[in-house]
Amino acid sequence: MGRVTTFLDKADERLGDALERLLCGHHRRRLRRLGWGDVLRPGGAGDRLGGRAAVRDGNRVEVLIDGEESLPSIADAIRHARSHVHIANWHASADFRLTREPGAPTLRDLLAEVGARGVEVRVLLWAGPPVPAFQPTRRLARRERRKFTDGTSVRCVLDSRERTLHCHHEKVVVVDDAVAFVGGVDFTALEGDRHDSPEHPPRPIGWHDLASRLEGPIVADVAGHFRQRWSEVAGEDLPAPEVPAPAGGSRVQLLRTVPDHTYGFAPKGDFTLLDGYLRALRSARRLIYLENQFLWSPEIAEVLLGKLREPPDDRFRVVLLLPRKPSNGSDTTRGQLGRLLDADDGHRRLLATTISAHDGESSAPVYVHAKLGIVDDEWLTVGSANLNEHSLFNDTEVNIATDDPAVARATRLRLWAEHLGRPAAELDATDPADVVDHLWRPLAEEQAERERRGEHRTHRLVLLPGVSRRAGRLQGPLRGLLVDG
Repeated sequence: MGRVTTFLDKADERLGDALERLLCGHHRRRLRRLGWGDVLRPGGAGDRLGGRAAVRDGNRVEVLIDGEESLPSIADAIRHARSHVHIANWHASADFRLTREPGAPTLRDLLAEVGARGVEVRVLLWAGPPVPAFQPTRRLARRERRKFTDGTSVRCVLDSRERTLHCHHEKVVVVDDAVAFVGGVDFTALEGDRHDSPEHPPRPIGWHDLASRLEGPIVADVAGHFRQRWSEVAGEDLPAPEVPAPAGGSRVQLLRTVPDHTYGFAPKGDFTLLDGYLRALRSARRLIYLENQFLWSPEIAEVLLGKLREPPDDRFRVVLLLPRKPSNGSDTTRGQLGRLLDADDGHRRLLATTISAHDGESSAPVYVHAKLGIVDDEWLTVGSANLNEHSLFNDTEVNIATDDPAVARATRLRLWAEHLGRPAAELDATDPADVVDHLWRPLAEEQAERERRGEHRTHRLVLLPGVSRRAGRLQGPLRGLLVDG
């Protein structure tokens, strides 16, 4: 039986490799045909903010961790709007409350309130899939649109220009063209409650997510992106945003995925998000830290595989924080992890983990919905893009990236303090490789061993279970070949 299992594993692995080569070849041909072929060519790692996306100097970047921090900040900005509020989201529920204090208004009432003061409120949402195969259905999207607009001055438009089996996935808020938020937080409880804190108290399902708060010239790029989509979908021309004055010391770049043949403003698409990730990952010398909902992009996996096979430094580490059970693509992600573990070949440079919530003997899952990358504490990206074919080629997505080492390091320390349950100051005094080897890994392995023995876990961090190289790995390439144009 062992020989049969080994044979099936090897056959599956070879078939998976062949399908992924086929998908990567298809992507290369597609991007080359569109004039984006240089994105997939090695090189360009000298300037992590290079490529085709404009780089803005003089910005203030604040990374907001979990709903407890991000949602009240967005609510406060909306409440103090003077001119306009622009929102683009995957889905938004009219009865969603951005804060949980007594008397907090629903999103619909908050937007109606600022609209009644003469503030122009525009909300751009995905219209839902053409067939009700998954949420939000078109019927649900239309119902929520009516709730936002009935009896208010709010304008809400549904965008149905998605590619087959793909969506509008970005999460953007722009207030007065003076402050912008770019991240992964949806204004809905659909598929999970976005309100959570770094303590992640046990509840039906916790929700780990991130957003960025931006001030300075980069806001004009975020506002300009919303303006482009709104003008085409709503048929209303908005004035070009004025570029705000400098507000800080960070260089920031707006990265997008806009699929080709979807909008007139980008007929050949915009794949700067893929470009940004590949540039940064190729440049890594000591550390790659990724928090993401999915990890099955073959282009991303190939860079990570190369780094693990030929590490640029003895202390090079890759740390992944992924959900235990993604809403889809879990087997594919674990298939890629199997490949990555093979490439690591026992050198323990790769660590794949997940988190859960604990209170004594009770526990509950925490869904990792964050979309964050940090390289060498020198480059950071946060936004709406998952590391899969959907986000990097076919959904609309928006991330920001900065090469401000202070922002990157401070964000990593805050996140690692949350996940490890240690003070950030303690982690700040230790080399990241030592933190991975002597804190992350022992904790994650100990908790995995407790799970194996059927014992209660005592910490939120644990190794990601169920790494497999079996047929599930083929889902990503097959899905990509079937639906990618």
